[in-house]
Parts: sequence; structure tokens; C-alpha cells
Amino acid sequence: MNMPWFKLRGPILTFEQLQRRDRLPAPAALDACPLPEQRMVVLDLETSGLDMRRDVVLSIGAVTIENGGIDLGRQFESTLLRPAQKISESVLIHGIAPSVLEAGEEPAEALLDLMEFIGDSPVLAFHAGFDQRMLARALRQTLGYKLRHSFLDVAELAPMLRPDNRPRHNGLDEWCSHFGLQVAQRHHASADALATAELALILLSKARRQGLVNLAALNLRLANWRRRQRAQLM
Repeated sequence: MNMPWFKLRGPILTFEQLQRRDRLPAPAALDACPLPEQRMVVLDLETSGLDMRRDVVLSIGAVTIENGGIDLGRQFESTLLRPAQKISESVLIHGIAPSVLEAGEEPAEALLDLMEFIGDSPVLAFHAGFDQRMLARALRQTLGYKLRHSFLDVAELAPMLRPDNRPRHNGLDEWCSHFGLQVAQRHHASADALATAELALILLSKARRQGLVNLAALNLRLANWRRRQRAQLM
């Protein structure tokens, strides 16, 4: 008798991992919480490349903005276990050696730790669309978890809040240099997350001076700004 082949669906998790996943809090909506009181998580992912369908997350860095400042005592950093990862140009840029990937943290554990660190907070990132989609795919494939958190793009906030005084290029290095920020190490997840958080603090201060006193107002302004940008390209 021939036995049918069955394709396994979804990730294989331990009972403890399933419990942790199911206890993750629902994301909070962007509301009227004043910016100085708002907890935000600033995220950076280093990946094997830029193909959001095939490339994978290699390392994660995150810091929190809380009470109007960066909480240096609350940082997240993890390199994921990727023993079969080919050494691409992107991997070399990040400086992640094969031995580091072979000794990395099991992806399900790393991603659960990250989502527990994020909690229900909104997320900031530089070029947030890429990080959001890469993280969403990793969470779906590894944990069977659907990412629903709000993401705000610092790469959009910067030119929106400083339209008349902006660097020639819209990269993290250029904006940090523009505001006189020193970046200790680039293309390293935790260092890039910290640099993005420092830039975000400057921009949030400018947002408050422009009457944008909470993330709901800031997100609404950002949506209108995006529409104007698209209209100018038509």
C-alpha cells in the first residue's frame, strides 16, 4: 500500500515556544500618548541580501526610546544561527564571519526574544519598509506569527521635517553627518539601531516644535507627505 506524501505546514515549535508566541501582546495603536512618554523600539536588521523573497535575516539590533531618551540599559542584539549561509558580498559588508553564523542563536528563540523585547510598542527603522517586510516574513516562516505592529520610517521623517535643509543623499550616514552625530560602526545591527535612535530623537524634537505632539499626529502628517511626494512624481 502506497502511503500518501504530506507536506508539513507551518513551523515546528516546542510547547514552550508556542506558549511564548501565544502570550505576545497585541500591538498598541498609534494614539494621543505624548511623544516624551511614548515607548518606541528602534530596529535594525542585517540580512544576507536585498531580495525580500529569498534573503534571510542574519542579525538583529534594537534599542528603546522611552521617557524622551534612549535607554542604554535596554538593548537587544542577536545573531541568528545560519550554518548553511553562503558568504555573499552583503554578508562580507556586515562583517559577520561564518563561524559567528554557525554559533548563532536558534532563529525561533531569537525572534521570540525580539518580539518580547518589542512588546506592544511601535517600531522605528531607517528604510522601515524593508525591515518590516523581512521581519514579517521571518516571523511567519519561523513562528507562524503575523506581524501587526506599526512601523514609522526615519528615512521619511527626516526629509519631511527638514524639507529645506537636507543632505544630497537620503542615507543614514548622510543624515547622521548632517546633524553632527558620530556613528561608531556601520553595517552592524546594534550600532545602526543606536545611530537611528539618536537621529530619531532629533527628529522627534523637531516634530514637537512643529506641533506634532504624538505618534498619531506624526503618522497622519507622514501619510499626507507621502501623497504629495507621489503626486510630484506623476
